[in-house]
Amino acid sequence: MSAKKKKKSRLPLMIVLVVVVALLVAAYKILGPNTSREQFLYVKTGSTYEQLLTQMKDGGYVNDISSFDFLAKRAGLPEHIHPGKYQIRWGMTNYELVKKLRNGRQVPVKLVINKLRTKNDFIHLLSSNLEVDSVELSQLMHDEDYLGKLGFDTNTVMAGIRPDTYEFYWSTNADKAFKKIESNFARFWTPERRQQAKDHGLTAVKATIMASIIDEETNRADDKLNIASVYLNRMDKGMKLQADPTVKFAIGDFTIKRVTGAMLKTESPYNTYQNTGLPPGPICTPSNGSIEAVLNAPKTNYIYFCAKADLSGASVFAATDAEHLQNARLYQQALNARGIH
Repeated sequence: MSAKKKKKSRLPLMIVLVVVVALLVAAYKILGPNTSREQFLYVKTGSTYEQLLTQMKDGGYVNDISSFDFLAKRAGLPEHIHPGKYQIRWGMTNYELVKKLRNGRQVPVKLVINKLRTKNDFIHLLSSNLEVDSVELSQLMHDEDYLGKLGFDTNTVMAGIRPDTYEFYWSTNADKAFKKIESNFARFWTPERRQQAKDHGLTAVKATIMASIIDEETNRADDKLNIASVYLNRMDKGMKLQADPTVKFAIGDFTIKRVTGAMLKTESPYNTYQNTGLPPGPICTPSNGSIEAVLNAPKTNYIYFCAKADLSGASVFAATDAEHLQNARLYQQALNARGIH
């Protein structure tokens, strides 16, 4: 065979090889790994495919956007956009990514609620961790009709926000997120606990309000029971609770270390130095321990308590004015000696 004929016979073979290589490269781009880092993709409610594609391109979620787009369109992703939080793992293929997005396989968000003091604290926590609209959530928490159906009002609403770990999908809206958290209140307040509260002349909400004050008074479990007995005794006698934490709440400054006489005159329904009985709502989201302290408060004759003069954080209790004045004087002297204002 002549050299010219051999050259002609090799040409088709080379074309075939080029085509095969090109197909293999294209197949690898479409079916091979297309992500190179661990991250989360947040798809907002109402997002279009074009918006998702731009988000993935600008955010560097995939290495090759064209191959992703090619497969996504053929898999019907543009018609099946699901909002949510999606985990993008290193080395995912377009197929894996498209399948995850098309089926809406988002990862749940674990939301931990510890101590919160105000509605704004709660709104900020939810809107920072979920797609929840802060304005919509705020409107719900100020809607008397909406809250009334759940057993709360605009003052008591925070009583239903119990410290716990909650699981949501990121795309959960304000109404569903709020109702899920509030439902935890109903589960906690069993008939037995409600009866314990009733035995003290309290409802579940009022017991929670009292527990919120105790929670701000001390972290010491051994003192909480006696503090609860003090407040119950004061209420039975028609005395003002005179709880310093309610003054801090009324002022809106939770960094205050020493409540002064001028502060006690603060005009607010939450100031228990100015008003008899419990404040209209909780001053924080109390722990289970503080609630249990109210429900299991012992029978005592204590009507006063103050911090111990050793500044250990423990409390000392008294049944008479004279005892309390002596305890309070020692505590004030200890604060003065340390320059605490």
